[in-house]
Amino acid sequence: MDNVDNLPSASVEEIPEGAQILDVREDFEWEAGHIDGARHIPLGQLPERYGEVVADEDVYVICRSGGRSLRATAYLLQYGFDPVNVLGGMGAWADADKPMVSETGETPTVR
Repeated sequence: MDNVDNLPSASVEEIPEGAQILDVREDFEWEAGHIDGARHIPLGQLPERYGEVVADEDVYVICRSGGRSLRATAYLLQYGFDPVNVLGGMGAWADADKPMVSETGETPTVR
């Protein structure tokens, strides 16, 4: 997809309660801090694992700052999904003081 300006996008404040969220960051980033209830599929695994994403509802795609999620949004769009790129990624999520959890037992952080 050449024109990324036409891809659906939303700010962290625009993500509806209970929305399907797909985190495409690497394992170490996910473990440090992520949105509770999000699905984790690193961008490099998306071609093999996109079937794990629920196809009949919007999916909000997030990474650290928005680059990888933009690529994942373009990819999912080609396969009939309704993806929405989350602008600013987990950095914007943390800046908005939205809740996060970690896999490490430590205070969640964005890496």
